[in-house]
Amino acid sequence: MPDVTLLLGGDVMTGRGVDAILPAPGPPELREPAVRDARDYVDLARAASGPVPSPVPPAWPWGEALDLLGALRPDVRLVNLETAVTGRGEPAPAKAIHYRMQPGNLACLTEARLDVCALANNHSLDFGPVGLTDTLDALVGAGIATAGAGRDAAAAWAPARVPLGPGRQLLVWSVATPSSGVPPSWAATAGGPGLAYLPEASAASADALAGRIAAVAGPGDRVLVSVHWGTNWGYEVPPGHVEFAHRLVDAGVDVVHGHSSHHPRPVEVYRDRLILYGCGDLVDDYEGISGQEAYRPELRLLWLPTVDAATGALRRLRAAPMRMRRMRLERAAPGDARWLGELLDGFGPQFASGFAADGDGLLTLRPH
Repeated sequence: MPDVTLLLGGDVMTGRGVDAILPAPGPPELREPAVRDARDYVDLARAASGPVPSPVPPAWPWGEALDLLGALRPDVRLVNLETAVTGRGEPAPAKAIHYRMQPGNLACLTEARLDVCALANNHSLDFGPVGLTDTLDALVGAGIATAGAGRDAAAAWAPARVPLGPGRQLLVWSVATPSSGVPPSWAATAGGPGLAYLPEASAASADALAGRIAAVAGPGDRVLVSVHWGTNWGYEVPPGHVEFAHRLVDAGVDVVHGHSSHHPRPVEVYRDRLILYGCGDLVDDYEGISGQEAYRPELRLLWLPTVDAATGALRRLRAAPMRMRRMRLERAAPGDARWLGELLDGFGPQFASGFAADGDGLLTLRPH
């Protein structure tokens, strides 16, 4: 296998309004300050874009992305799952927003043929340790590997492993930082469930993570670190995030898969390795919510990097522009794709530029 193509998705939030339209919805009651019923989010989407049927087939939220991925055939599919998969547990105290999808709707994830779900984020423990362990059981039972969470610290810090052929595998670590809203109490302990938690994104934390990676990764393995960091809105990349990512690459990490922002943030190619500082959202129930229109949060990207299987060097980066409409992903119009390409090109000389639409409507970056 000379090259490996990955699907890297941002935040996938199949709870709340998404769960409400799937075949086995849970109780719609919410404890949010402004919204008390999950179906209200469905009504916002209907008001913004038109009819949303209910119930929908499990594949509905993925929409046209599924046929596109079927044609592009990525070797590994990875997303950041920001939803507990459970019907049990109590909402985490001192949190305003809680996501959970009922286990009866797990087919919504299997329809996307996901290989790995990163779980180190600010929603995996929304329904406490019981909700987290239910999530782990549900995903593993469905054949989806997990990273970044576990029944104890050893499991939370262990990588997901995806075979890439004889003598090669992709190792996926998932970590979370407090800047994305993850409380320190969610860190896994020697005897209790939780997340792979970093107190900050810094050179020191990168070096500590690199030590864990070096103890596990073999010479033929490719390494990806999925990190939940930063605020929901804004394009600025803090210097600490840049230093963290660079230290990981210097230590042998091939891809840094960042997420938390509700829209794409800059892309960097550093030492021929890909750094995504913010993938943006992928699946959620945010359609029709007002207040941040300047960021065009309805526009999404399916990130499709191709890396050399032997060295990890980036060969090509494609990104498929999508739009969320009627709580379903569809291909973005040419004007929307152009807007996304211009956005990615405009972050300054430190970051990657030169994204051009190809004949398939994908944005393509070829390393210089």
